[in-house]
Amino acid sequence: MEEKRVFQDKWENLYFFTEVKDKIQCLICQQTISVPKEYNVCQHYNTMHREKYDAFTGKIREEKVQQLKAAFAKQRNFFSGINKSSEDSVRASFVISEMIAKSSRPFTEGLFVKECLMKASKMLCPDRKKIFEGISLSANTVACRITDLADNVQKQLIQMAKDFKAFSIALDESIDVSDTAQCAVFIRGVDCNLNITEELLDLIPLKGTTTGRDIFQGLEECIEKAALPWNKLVSLATDGAPSMCSENVGVVGLLKTKLNSLNIPGFSFTSIHCILHQEALSSKSLQMKEVMDVVVKTVNFIRARGLNHRQFTSFLASMDSEYGELLYHTQVRWLSRGNEIDSFLKMKNKEVPQLADSTFICNLAFLTDVTDHLNALNLKLQGRKQVITQMYDSVKAFKVKLTLWGKQLTAGNLVHFSTLNSLGKVEPKSLKEYAESISNLHKQFDVQFKDFKALEPHFQLFSTPFAVEIDNAAEEMQMELVELQCDTILKQKYTDVGIPEFYRFLSQERFPMLFSASSRIMAMFGNTYICEQFFSSMKINKSVLRSRLTDKHLKATLRLVSSQDIKLNIDAQVDAKRCQLSGFNVFKIWQQIAPAVLKQQRTVFICILCFTQCM
Repeated sequence: MEEKRVFQDKWENLYFFTEVKDKIQCLICQQTISVPKEYNVCQHYNTMHREKYDAFTGKIREEKVQQLKAAFAKQRNFFSGINKSSEDSVRASFVISEMIAKSSRPFTEGLFVKECLMKASKMLCPDRKKIFEGISLSANTVACRITDLADNVQKQLIQMAKDFKAFSIALDESIDVSDTAQCAVFIRGVDCNLNITEELLDLIPLKGTTTGRDIFQGLEECIEKAALPWNKLVSLATDGAPSMCSENVGVVGLLKTKLNSLNIPGFSFTSIHCILHQEALSSKSLQMKEVMDVVVKTVNFIRARGLNHRQFTSFLASMDSEYGELLYHTQVRWLSRGNEIDSFLKMKNKEVPQLADSTFICNLAFLTDVTDHLNALNLKLQGRKQVITQMYDSVKAFKVKLTLWGKQLTAGNLVHFSTLNSLGKVEPKSLKEYAESISNLHKQFDVQFKDFKALEPHFQLFSTPFAVEIDNAAEEMQMELVELQCDTILKQKYTDVGIPEFYRFLSQERFPMLFSASSRIMAMFGNTYICEQFFSSMKINKSVLRSRLTDKHLKATLRLVSSQDIKLNIDAQVDAKRCQLSGFNVFKIWQQIAPAVLKQQRTVFICILCFTQCM
């Protein structure tokens, strides 16, 4: 009869063996038997332990078995608890390191956090002090944790990018505190559900020159490294610098040459000059330099010297002024304290005759109002995940407003210029000049945004698909547009949810061309605002006090700071990370198991195995 290859209860008393997780293990030396046959179990006992343990018989033998089982279970539970505690400590280390990175604090803050935890545990839960001691938060550990988390974000991004229907790139470059040119590459992708993802693709340090070719080579490498298909690249948004936009040696020109060489059928690519930068360039058409020079010079005189600033603040308080501060950017509220400023400057023997000039005051009031309007537009154009058509709609609306304001100024209507209106009567000559300034501003907007004219048919198709003339649409789109415009259910859905949510209700099988066109529009970056935000964080993280921060750690930190669409999988990091015990805990554990080691040399080997599993 074939011998059963399963554990039998009688082996406990006969051979001092037990079953642990489907393994046959000796209670005396903890050695496992690979093939659970009684012959193997018996031979192990006879060879290793029979001489010593045959003396135990009857009731004494049963008690010895139970004693060994209890000791073995206690040992297993002890190391299981160590392993669980170690995993929790590593998890806490990851969570705290993430918080340190996202709050733009130095890696050395980890030691301060641990010190705080130890103080708190001593007062709140002294019996659990050892748990907090096991959390590793040294500067090197925090740096490693942040790097691991950043790698996790990067892997998730690359995985998500495989599902992108279309993507675009926002590119900008800035100098850090160590004079290294850092080129930020952001990706904006749209998946099959039209969900938008905006994340840092790479941060490229440029150690030598920063020509368009240098930047392009870095961009090309990071796109190919991420395995992004070139045929899904829709657009590139830049700040308009020559190294970026030059058709011959700029990034845009080199990228177009690269894409043309690939001969992708039906492929189209668009370069976008950041809308925010174009608005700023347009505003320079306001010829008010003489006004701003006086304002800036006066404010700097007061603010740049601590004594002047304190005396001016006290002076305002003594005059019961409603404002107790003076901003460096003084176009807002500066007029409201003109008298106080004039009086104070006279006290300091620094007169500004323009403050008594009614024409100057009117010019400043007009500039203040126009700047307020420009600032309002600027705020509308900021923010992440904005659809480019909505941003361009805001620009077109502002141009219509400029036309209206020009007509109203000519007619003496100051309803939309509250600061200027508060001064009372304004000379007709000045109103004519202001209307001309508004007209020049309108013309400058036309010049700066002329490139968007070519995109207007695509924007119109995306924003108002039910109003597009079929005859004017591209031939490959016409049949789908007919189907769409005749579908009353979809028309009602368009009315209910609007753009861009409407396109999520379109069937990709029924409207493949429309769906593809909408995904391309939604994937476009309209500005480089995300890069500007990024560089603000870079200046905080790599400051004068942290100038030795390496490029690797800078990129890892900023990847966590800028990430919004990817959720960190800390549990996966803990599972992948070897759960390392702190030296203090290893010493404590050794103290507890040392007596057993002295009694049985075999235990040393078992302890090493257990520690190996925990590490």
